[in-house]
Order: sequence, then C-alpha cells, then structure tokens
Amino acid sequence: MSWGTELWDQFDNLEKHTQWGIDILEKYIKFVKERTEIELSYAKQLRNLSKKYQPKKNSKEEEEYRYTACKAFLSTLNEMNDYAGQHEVVSENLTSQILAGLARYVQELKQERKSNFHDGRKAQQHIETCWKQLESSKRRFERDCKEADRAQQYFEKMDADINVTKADVEKARQQAQIRHQMAEDSKADYSSILQKFNHEQRDYYHTHIPNIFQKIQEMEERRIVRLGESMKTYAEVDRQVIPIIGKCLDGIVKAAEGIDEKTDSQLVIEAYKSGFEPPGDIEFEDYTQPMKRTVSENSLSNSRDGKAEPKFGGKPKGKLWPFIKKNKLSLKLGAAPEDFSNLPPEQRRKKLQQKVDELNKEIQKEMDQREAITKMKDVYLKNPQMGDPASLDHKLTEVIQNIDKLRLEAQKFEAWLAEVEGRLPARGEQRRQSGLYDAQPAPAVNNCAQARESSPDGSYTEEQSQESEVKVLATDFDDEFDDEEPLPAIGTCKALYTFDGQNEGTISVAEGETLYVIEEDKGDGWTRIRRNEDEEGYVPTSYVEVYLDKNAKGAKTYI
Repeated sequence: MSWGTELWDQFDNLEKHTQWGIDILEKYIKFVKERTEIELSYAKQLRNLSKKYQPKKNSKEEEEYRYTACKAFLSTLNEMNDYAGQHEVVSENLTSQILAGLARYVQELKQERKSNFHDGRKAQQHIETCWKQLESSKRRFERDCKEADRAQQYFEKMDADINVTKADVEKARQQAQIRHQMAEDSKADYSSILQKFNHEQRDYYHTHIPNIFQKIQEMEERRIVRLGESMKTYAEVDRQVIPIIGKCLDGIVKAAEGIDEKTDSQLVIEAYKSGFEPPGDIEFEDYTQPMKRTVSENSLSNSRDGKAEPKFGGKPKGKLWPFIKKNKLSLKLGAAPEDFSNLPPEQRRKKLQQKVDELNKEIQKEMDQREAITKMKDVYLKNPQMGDPASLDHKLTEVIQNIDKLRLEAQKFEAWLAEVEGRLPARGEQRRQSGLYDAQPAPAVNNCAQARESSPDGSYTEEQSQESEVKVLATDFDDEFDDEEPLPAIGTCKALYTFDGQNEGTISVAEGETLYVIEEDKGDGWTRIRRNEDEEGYVPTSYVEVYLDKNAKGAKTYI
C-alpha cells in the first residue's frame, strides 16, 4: 500500500489532506492549552476558596477550631489546598510534556510538507515543459509536411503546364525538394523529442512522484503516531496525580472520621459553664393577709428563719443570678474589668488561668534573655576585645525590671485566681455569685458569701438577696436592676444616625426615627430610650437629638 502507486494522480487532494492533518494537530494543541488554563484557574479558585474559609489569626474564629468538627473542616481546607496543587502539577506537565514538543513538531512538519510538495510541483513543471516541447515539435512536423505536400503539388502542376518556362519548373522542383527536406528534419526532431518525453514521463510517474508521495505518506503517518502518543501522555499526566489526589481525599475522610460529638459536647460545657448551682424553688408569698412593713427595703433586720416582707405596689427585690439584668457598665464599648469579674465564676477562672499562663511564659522568656545577656557579659569580661561588658548593663537592668513587673502582675492574677477557686461550688462551697459582687473589694464579698449560704434545696431566700444588695448595690444599680413599673418618659429624641444595637441592653434605631427618652445621659455617653412598652434600651447620646420635657419628673433644665 503506497500513495505513490495508488494515488499517483491525486497530487492536489494529497496536498489538501496533509494540510487538514496539520490543522487537526494544531486544534489538539489548542485544546491542551485551554485545558492547562482551566486547570490553573481551577487551582487558583480552590486555593482562594480554602484561604477564604481559613480561620483568621487571633480572632474568635480561631478559638472555634478546637471542636473536632471544626478541626475536620480545617483539615478539609488544607487538603483542598493540596488538591489544588495537583491541578497545578497537571497544568505544568501538560505544558512541558505535550505543548512544548508539539509546537516544535508542527513547525518541523510544516517545513517538511512544504519541501515535499515543492519537489512535486517542480517535477510537474518539468513534465509539463517536456509535454509542451513535444507538442511544439509535433505541430512543426505537421506544418512542414503540409508545406512539403503543397510544394510537391505545385511542382507537378508547373511541370504539366506547357506554357511555363523551364526555369520556373526548375525553381518549383527545387522548392519542393527544400520542403521535403524540412519535413524530414521536423520528423527526426519530433521523433527525438517524443522519445525523450516518454522517458521523462516514465521517470515522473514511476520514480519521482512515487518517491515524493512516499515521503508525504511517511510524514503523515508520523503525524498520526505523534498525535496518538500525545493523547497517551495526556492521560498519563492525569493518572500520575490520581494517587496524590486519593491521599488528599483519604485525608478528608480520616478527618471526618475523627469527629467526636461527645468531645465537642464536653468542649461546649467547658466553654460556657458558669459554675453556679441551679436556683431552688421560689416560695409562695401571701399577699392576701395585711402585713406591716417595719423596715425599709434595704434593711438587714428581717428574721433569718422567716419569709421576706412583701412589698406592695411593686415586685420583690429578690433576684436569681441566671436571670438578672446585665450591668449597664458592660455595654460601654465592650470594656471588661481587669480581673474578669464581669464573667461567671467558671469562665472567670479559665480567663484568669489563661492570663497567669501567658504571664509565666513571658517571665520565662525574659529570664532566658537575662541568662543570655549574663553569659555574653561573662564572655566580654574574659575577652575584652570582643566587646564592652558595661554596654550590657542597661539592657540587663531593663530585663530584670521587666521580670519584676511581670512577677507582680502574675501574683495579682494568681491572687484573683485563688480567690475564685476558693468560691467555686466544685471546691465544696455551694455558692452563687454575680459579676457585680465579684467586682467589689474582697472583704465585702466574703461577708456577702457568708450571708448567702444556700438553703438545702439550693434556693435563695428574700433575706439573703436583701442583705447582699445592702452591701454591694448602689442607688443607681437599684434603679437598673429593679423590675418595677416602666419609667415615665421625660422627653423625646430624634435619631440623627442609624445605630445597630447588637450588644445586650442596647436598642437599634433608624435615622430620623422619633422615640421616648426615659433616662438621660449621666455622663457615660449613653441615653436610655423607649420605642414601645416592650422595646427599650441604650443608644449613644451622640446619635440622637434629645428634647426634654421640663415638666417631667427628673428632667434637668439646661440654660
């Protein structure tokens, strides 16, 4: 099977076919190139996706990743990052193993094809030239033969005419002989050129064209083989990364299998456990029997074994910690006391322990630095040429001062920690305390704790709550934590800006909204307002324009 023998007369079709073959190869190259771009784009999107959901450092999100489910999610993000890397490897390998080689091969193929068809056209032109020569000699031979025949007829005519002179007859005879000689010469030339053409034609159809077409066939077959090899390489590039991708997926499965719901549940307990005991039963207070109040609400003279005096016209002052309103001060820009007294005991203990551990690490770091400076000073003393020992005195003094300062700070937090650990129910003392009590000086708190011993059922009596309030609550906080009748409006206000009240105790307002003022700014930058009976809270004073009613109770007059 050879194109030279089977397709000897299909020069133009072979030229079109080989061009089509090169177009197919270039189309495949374009396909692979677009695949590499898709792989890179996909890898970039996967990396961005993984980065987007990574926890931010030193944020609340980072604390959430102690849960096993969150750890598994973090492992998934890391594995997806590695997964993206394998797509980048696919793109790189396709570029280096296929695109680069095929691009060079296409250029070489085009050059080879051009050379082969150039030789074919040259052979065609040569045979066409020979054919033209043959046709020319044939027409000349034909013309000379006709001329010789006419000259012979003219001679015979002149020879038969008795009126023609002998000289004219001789002249006609000579002309006929010349024409016959020319015809013979044309015949010999035509015969020679015909033999030459036949020889050239045999060489053309049996030697030159078969050789050229054979080269073109081999070139086309190499192109087909190269395309097949590239397709195999294309598949092999993907196959090479499958084991690593499988490991990435195995890592995700392993992380998912590591999720432990019981461990996460225990972490929730550790994160939010307050340390308080559940409240006991609330005792019945009989309001149907007339009773005389002999002492004020804040008196300590109530009998320890009796019920609390009912307060007519309002609700009892007894409070239960889990349901008490938060101190307004906790709303001020998220500020928290240094001793974390705004937190429940268990959470406070954890925060204090964490702070103590951080301070101990800093102390150890400073001590290591002091030891290093001391060693360097000793080296300078032994080898003065290396440096001046006195140059390290200032740095050494500074480090020692830092150590002393950190130790004092650690002692302060250790004292608070010991105080909290001495009060936790887990230590054998079933006591409940609020963040407001913790914020008071230690002697007052201890006295409160003695007066707040739990009853056998774990409940508080009215007497205990009132005694505690006498020792720790100021008049301002009495007003805030009381659940008396709603405060009367002392004016109105108009919101100058929109405020999103996200903290507990605040209220959201929209720009231009009009609301009631029930408590003006006391110098802390917050104004208490009401929208309706169920919606009230604090907003920054700078966010509203206040119009106080001068006749309202408690309103101030501004000049």
